[in-house]
Amino acid sequence: MNFPSLSDFLRYLESIGELRRISAEVDPYLEVSEIAIRALRENKPAILFENVRGSRFPLAINVYGSERRIEHALGRHPGEIGKELINFAESMMPPRLGTFWHQKKMVYKALVSRGKRVAFADSQRVVTAPDLDALPIQTCWPGDGGRFLTLGQVITYDPVNAKRNVGIYRMHVYDTKTTGMHWQIQKGGGFHYHHAEQLGRDLPLAVALGTDPALLLASVAALPEGMDEVAFGAFLRGASISMTRAKSIPIQVPANAEFILEGIVHQKERRREGPFGDHFGHYSHSADFPVFRLTAMTHRRNPVYPATVVGIPPMEDKFLGDATQEILGPLARMLHTEVRDVWAYYESGFHNLLVVSVNARYKKEAMKAALGLLGTGQLSLTKCLVLVSAGVNVRDWDAVLKEISQNFDPHFDYVLLPRVPLDTLDFTSFRMELGSKMILDATRKQRSESESKPKSKSASRARVSDIRAVDRRILDAYVWDNCFLLVKVGEKGRAIVEKLVKRKDLQHLKMIAAVSEDVDIRDRENAIWGVFTRFDCERDVTFSEQSLIGISPIYKGVMGIDATWKAGYPEVLKMPEEVVKRVDGRWNEYWR
Repeated sequence: MNFPSLSDFLRYLESIGELRRISAEVDPYLEVSEIAIRALRENKPAILFENVRGSRFPLAINVYGSERRIEHALGRHPGEIGKELINFAESMMPPRLGTFWHQKKMVYKALVSRGKRVAFADSQRVVTAPDLDALPIQTCWPGDGGRFLTLGQVITYDPVNAKRNVGIYRMHVYDTKTTGMHWQIQKGGGFHYHHAEQLGRDLPLAVALGTDPALLLASVAALPEGMDEVAFGAFLRGASISMTRAKSIPIQVPANAEFILEGIVHQKERRREGPFGDHFGHYSHSADFPVFRLTAMTHRRNPVYPATVVGIPPMEDKFLGDATQEILGPLARMLHTEVRDVWAYYESGFHNLLVVSVNARYKKEAMKAALGLLGTGQLSLTKCLVLVSAGVNVRDWDAVLKEISQNFDPHFDYVLLPRVPLDTLDFTSFRMELGSKMILDATRKQRSESESKPKSKSASRARVSDIRAVDRRILDAYVWDNCFLLVKVGEKGRAIVEKLVKRKDLQHLKMIAAVSEDVDIRDRENAIWGVFTRFDCERDVTFSEQSLIGISPIYKGVMGIDATWKAGYPEVLKMPEEVVKRVDGRWNEYWR
């Protein structure tokens, strides 16, 4: 279906029972977050809070917090769009006249993606002085540095080539008309600001709050640099997205948005931003970021303020992120013909674990593909990349572990990349935006006799029930698929891992990881989060045997990972007990 605006989509959701109005007064300080998190995990509808303390505007949250609502937003399963895109791209190489006829629907979508400009816009029906205090902006977590806009679509134009970018960046509210602008590494808006500073210019920009679903999903998607999100949103809709000239700055803004914030980011101005409870499940540290100063504010009649909350997965970003990689993932085959499928695990915060299936036609072609992907757009921020053979379901962690168990030999198949760019939110290296990566090649191989592992003599295998006896600091142990041992420890994770990887009765395993007490090692979702968000590849990974030949490292045996919480890491996100109890006491009131 084609939804011109967020308000239209919300009305549709309500008509099919996928949106619930809550008329009880709620506090934007923590209470909204706690309700939204519980509602999502109980698979409840999207929420429209009609009475948010301190504001006359309603607040919508969890709008995209289920696969059902994502499909309603797009009119079909996002995977179908991905297949359509790759089929079109492959059929157009080389282009033929007959192809245009057979692909006429796609050609039409390409034509309407150019967009259209209108003189009168719903998003500008009401023009007011900038006043962020009028909006129901939430404080998501108790350790946050303040209130944050969490779903603002930031519209910038490159001062060099005038190309447009629309991206979602958190915005720390400092006062009624000033916010931070958290441009993370490898983000289009940040590149535009970098170019503006090089030219000695300020950067005008607008923030759209509440656009149509297609433009929202396009803003979330990791599109190739230079690809216009407005055009891609129109492609997803199958209809043009109307744009109009902003009131106080010379750029185009969405005509059907709920709110538009206009303003300037001045060159060389920075201010402390954060901390903020982010989608790695920890607070991201405060740091200096550019400052956004509002010059105008407009909105629809009866607008709705959009919001989201992120934290320990699953959260709403799971469904948004999975949808966009369903759509764009197949295009990796266009850049790397040997690649068959890619999947980033939301449980790890997406960037921390990527599995790639490869049709390897010669030795180490899979490794070549991995290195190529790690130099491609936002995939360059991937920390752990696992390679499997074509035909393996990259989304099935059990299937991936089976491939690791049967095909991964660290002597030949492990690559460490130290001192490289990392996601801004990654805290494990203790240096913002710098850290290390690793590649595990678990593709099926025909090794030469000299490369083959010697046949191991039969040896006793430790039972899980015996592992706790190895060290008194081990509180619990669990094995994933006879391949990956997880141990929950109270302290000294590194020492325990180093002890375990050397034990003869554990050499049948491929990996051993120590995690902290807050991780549920028997819950697959929580365990992936607990492991892959808490280690630095260079510092926290070890093996049964390690040595050097010249300057080349040699790894043998079992891989060990110290994924415990360490001094200097930011705190894990946790809601205060008084907020939890308040929501407990009012839960029936919200839903009656």
